[in-house]
Parts: sequence; C-alpha cells; structure tokens
Amino acid sequence: MISFIIALLVLIGGYFIYGTFVDRILDIDDKRKTPAYTMTDGIDYIPMPTWKVFLIQFLNIAGLGPIFGAIMGVMYGPSAFLWISLGTIFAGAIHDYVSGMMSIREGGASLPEIVGEQLGGKIKQIMRVFALVLMILVGAVFVINPAQLIAGLTPETFDTQFWIIIIFIYYILATLLPIDKLIGNLYPIFGFALLFMAIGIFCVLIFNLEYIPEFTEGLYNRYPDPEKHPIFPMMFVSIACGAISGFHATQSPMMARCIKSERLGKRVFYGAMVAEGIVALIWAAAAIAFFKGNFSELINYLGGNSAAPLVNEISISWLGKLGGLLAILGVIAAPITSGDTALRTARLIASDFLKFKQNTIVRRLIISLPIFVLSYFIMQINYQILWRYFGWCNQALSVFTLWAITVYLARKNKMYFITLIPAVFMTMVCVTYIIFAPEGFTFDNIIADYVVAKYPSFANIRIDYWISIGIASIISAILVLLFYRNIKKHRINDRLC
Repeated sequence: MISFIIALLVLIGGYFIYGTFVDRILDIDDKRKTPAYTMTDGIDYIPMPTWKVFLIQFLNIAGLGPIFGAIMGVMYGPSAFLWISLGTIFAGAIHDYVSGMMSIREGGASLPEIVGEQLGGKIKQIMRVFALVLMILVGAVFVINPAQLIAGLTPETFDTQFWIIIIFIYYILATLLPIDKLIGNLYPIFGFALLFMAIGIFCVLIFNLEYIPEFTEGLYNRYPDPEKHPIFPMMFVSIACGAISGFHATQSPMMARCIKSERLGKRVFYGAMVAEGIVALIWAAAAIAFFKGNFSELINYLGGNSAAPLVNEISISWLGKLGGLLAILGVIAAPITSGDTALRTARLIASDFLKFKQNTIVRRLIISLPIFVLSYFIMQINYQILWRYFGWCNQALSVFTLWAITVYLARKNKMYFITLIPAVFMTMVCVTYIIFAPEGFTFDNIIADYVVAKYPSFANIRIDYWISIGIASIISAILVLLFYRNIKKHRINDRLC
C-alpha cells in the first residue's frame, strides 16, 4: 500500500516541482506568439481551448501501452512502480514537454525536422523514414486490438473484420478533416470514458491496497524464468508509454500547432505524460491486486497472450456491468485515439519534408493515400510480431529525441544534464534489448528463421547478457564523446562568428 501511494505522490509532486524547474530552464515567454496564431490555416494550425488541447494530447499518447504494458510490467514487482513514477517525471515528461516546446518555437515542425535540425541532415533523413514507418505501424496495430475488443461486445454478425473496416474508415476521416471537426468533437467523449475507467478502477483499488507489493519485499523479478526476462532492459521496454515513449514526441507537434500560449506547454505536454503515468500505475497495481498479490496466478492467467481479457474481467468484476462497459470503452478509446492521430501525424511528416501544402482536401488525399495503402498491408502481418517490434522501435525513437533535445539545450547554454542522463540510460536500454532480446540478435525471430534455415549452426546462438550490456555501454560512451565534441565545435564556431 505504502509503495503505491509513494509512487502516486511522486507523480503528482513531480509535476508541480520538477515540471516548474524545467519551465524555468526553457525560459517560457508568454508574449511569444505560437504557430496557432502565426500560421493559422483552418486545417492543422488552429487555436483551440486548453482543455481540448490537453485532452487530445493525453488521448494521443495514451494508447494500449499504459494499460497492457503496465499489466505485463508489474511482473517485475515493485520495480515497475519505481520506473513508472521516476521514469515519467525525469524522462518521459521532459521528453514530451521539451520536444513540444521545440516544435512550437520552430513553427510546429514535425519530429524528424526537429531532430534533424540538432543532429544533422543525415539523421534527419533517417528520422523521416523511421518516424513515418512507426506512425503507419502504430495506425495498423491500433486498428486490430480495439476491433477485437468491440467485436467481443457486439453480436457475432459484427465480427472483428467488420470493426476493422469501421475503425479504419474513421482513421481516414480523422486524417483528412480539419483537426477541430472530428477529433476536436469526439475526444471529449473518449476522454470521459478513459477518465472514468482510471478513476473507477482507482476507487476500487483503494479497498485492495493490502495486496499490492511493497518496496520492502524486494525489487527482484517475479517472472518464473527471470534469466529470460531480466529487469534491465526488459521492463523498460515493456512499460514504455507509462514512463517514456518515442511515439509521444511525434504527437507533440500536432498540439504545438493548436496551443495558444507557451505558458500552457507544461500543462499540456508535461501534464499529459504525468496523467498517463498515473493511468499506468493504477493498472499495474490493479492487475496484481486482482489476484490478491499472487504473481504466479497473474502470469498463468496471461499465459503469454494479450492482456485484453484480464482488462475486461477486472472492469466487469470491480465496476459491475454498466461501469465495466464504460471502463472497457475507455480501454477501446485509448488505442483508437492514438491510431487516428498516428496516421494524421504520418501525413504531416510526409507533407513537411515534401514541402507539400495541405490547404485542400485533394492535396491531403494525395499525401494520405499511400499511407492508407501501406497501413492496410501491414495489418495483414501477425499482430504479435507487429507488437514485439513496435515496442523496440518506439523506445529507439525516444533515444533519437532525447539526444536531439540534449544538443538543443546545450547549444542554448541551458542545463542539458536533465536530458543527457535519460538519453544515455535509454541508449543503454535499447542497445542491450536489441542484442539480448528474442526480437534482436539471439536468433529467435522471423529474420533469424531465414538465416538458420541456410546456416543451421546459428540456431543455438545467444549473446550473453553481460556482453550485451558491455556493448551497450561502449556505444553509449561513444555517443557521449560525440556529443561533447559536437558542442565544443559549435561553441568554437559561435566565438568565431
């Protein structure tokens, strides 16, 4: 009980204390006009009420991660509570907030343009492709899961395939129409469902706090095979959206084009991430409390499958049929409101680097049509494979963003350590993961199957855990040296000018 409450207080207190500290570092200027006013176009650049901007940002970033990821992540014990609270305050919220403010000050520029401005033209080209592919991947992933959930609530006539078509049609409309028409009007409804879900589960959780693990019980791994699921790096990828997620930085520029004042940046970007961290913390605690603190029962129930059935059972058992239905609608709203804006962001990224104006529906359709076609074909790939690679790609994107933010702060002679430390840490996480995890170089993935078919001797190769960490440490150290070299060169050029 005490550990959960401490983690919750850290999230709330972190917003007011550390968020204000970051505010001062960024030199927030309330008199500086935002792109919503300087570049108004009635399509993507539209001044919107702060509550709507916050709600859209929150729903954009709150996909399945803070719910499903947190449920899977609680198998790492109380360590999950530490990562959700500290990761949100010192990594995820800063990542979202500073990238959002950078976009505001660069005319609502999309993430690849922001990163490229700081890390160079070659990285910009890589980021354009990487971010565009990730957005299409998110759009595809977040069609399938909500379609399955809705199909379970409706008559058999309306099967999963039917709801995939309906959701995808909605995504097309959300991508093409002005942001204040469909997204701006539907999100308050989705927001109510998501907030009801979180508040409802929290209220019941209060009466089950004795089943939540404490820090004093130890931060060790609760998986039955901990050597295959080491806390580092696995937990930090499993619990992504509930602590830090590269996907979020792709969404911040969308609201950077609608926010009315720099002063509201902390409330919208930092605040939305803290709200998502609270949702993740609630679901992580609820998952283990539902099984009365028994981790074995939780892992047996999940059985390596999706957490969707457990979410459904917890919602119905704790909130009754009506309350459970509203809670499940909140769970459905979370991925849908990430999937629609992911495809919209893909359109913005493509139009930004192609310098192709989006002032008419025809011009928006020209950019969007290839995106829709690619999304459709990606949806034909096995969902489990998509989700596994999405997790790593998502965190890899956060690494690029954190390094770009760090360079930006250093060039402005600001306190860059607030993002340098998270950048180094997440670099270690991502490199270790891709070397050690089955999805990476351990020859237990779809690419490796092809290699093993030709070279059977590779079948039993698995890179040692500590070697993986060693390689990650070396790569991280090299990046730190390159960072300081870049900053030194930049300052010398400034003096010469």
